[in-house]
Amino acid sequence: MPMQTSRASHHLPRFEDAEPLGPQDAEFARDIKAVLEKHGNLDRFGLVLLHDHFSVDSDEVLVETNDPQARTLHVEVEKKAETKHARPSQWRFAADSEETPTAQSDRTPYEVLMLCLTLACEDR
Repeated sequence: MPMQTSRASHHLPRFEDAEPLGPQDAEFARDIKAVLEKHGNLDRFGLVLLHDHFSVDSDEVLVETNDPQARTLHVEVEKKAETKHARPSQWRFAADSEETPTAQSDRTPYEVLMLCLTLACEDR
């Protein structure tokens, strides 16, 4: 399964510098919504603001866990080879030259940004 790639080749703006979705993006958002509706994915996918808070090395991945009782989310950096979390929850589109190979040796137009798993606090 593809994991997050090195930030060196995929620079994202810091959160403070990333331009949020705004009125100028209305046509773009309608186009994305139409594609999601066409493929029955309107309640499955949405939009996120791609940004960085810190660097993540090519052998690392962001992992999101949550505590439903406390209603909190936690994001940590883990080594790809050591993480037990394996369910991608965020992706970004890759340039054609940077597409990620899959097990079937074809290319996907996306890369995984974050993995997610529900864990009770005592399991972390």
